[in-house]
Amino acid sequence: MKLRELAVAAALLVAPLLNPANAGTLDTVKARGTLNCGVGESFPGFFAADASGRWSGLDVDFCRAVATAVLGDPEKVKYLPATPAARFAQLQSGQVDILSRSVTWIMSREAGLGLSFPGVTFFDGQGFLVRKSAGIKSARELEGATICTQTGTTTERNLADYFRQHNMKYKPVVFEQADQVVAAYEAERCDAFTTDKSTLSARLAKLKDPSAHVILPETISKAANGPVVRQGDDQWANLVRWTLNALIAGEELGVTTAKVDDLAANATDPEIRRLLGTDGDLGKLIGLDKDWAGRVIKAVGNYGEMYERNLGPKGAIVIPRENSLNRLWRDGGLLFAPSFQ
Repeated sequence: MKLRELAVAAALLVAPLLNPANAGTLDTVKARGTLNCGVGESFPGFFAADASGRWSGLDVDFCRAVATAVLGDPEKVKYLPATPAARFAQLQSGQVDILSRSVTWIMSREAGLGLSFPGVTFFDGQGFLVRKSAGIKSARELEGATICTQTGTTTERNLADYFRQHNMKYKPVVFEQADQVVAAYEAERCDAFTTDKSTLSARLAKLKDPSAHVILPETISKAANGPVVRQGDDQWANLVRWTLNALIAGEELGVTTAKVDDLAANATDPEIRRLLGTDGDLGKLIGLDKDWAGRVIKAVGNYGEMYERNLGPKGAIVIPRENSLNRLWRDGGLLFAPSFQ
């Protein structure tokens, strides 16, 4: 019996090493020549395809950044649909190399599903959308309400937690597809629609009559959203993490698309010189060349440029950074990149 138990234990330890989905992602992507990026259903500002099938958004730009770091070209990305119900299986199986679709970082996903969250691209929180005609001013007035949400998400659990905490009753109406949730809300099959407030803002703008609806003031959860990779491939996780750090550091240091070349040649700031590979060769630590970070920022911009393009006044939706957590740490936000040393 003891020998059998030891054999089973050994098999469990060796299995992840034999699974190609758990090792060598960088080499796999290089050999394939394309980054497979898992995105969700249409979410303007974060991930959405236009009529010609071209994807755009903050999460899409992050995949373009990783592709630029690895393959030298932001266009070498294949975008694959990844619904909440299927996304983690797609990542674990190796169908996608990275999920970049506003996935919320929670303990049970990272520690329980063998996933790694290299960082946060957007800080968010869950809220409620209701019709103005209902006269509801607060989430505490939703006692007995029918509420539409998407299954397979943290939203479902947060919803249950909130109503249990406040000793309130509700009736959930759940769907797998985000579009189904919105359609049910518009058809008045439910009194409220709940998800992260950024999603509510995007969906509100697309309703038939946005002025007839309102997002309630309460934020009932904290959501640290960002890219996800498989555990067991530290090199790939480090590459994704430091690509994000380079985008954030670029904004902090004033390294923009327009200034990359000039700063690479003339900057005297030691941090900028290390970031852009003028001094040292930090790229080799993550399997890249020394110019990788400058190449990324030149292709997609720094984090601030990405945010402005997708969520600023001219973006698909407008989510102001002012007074939000999605500002640099020095401006009162939570965005912070460790030093390039």
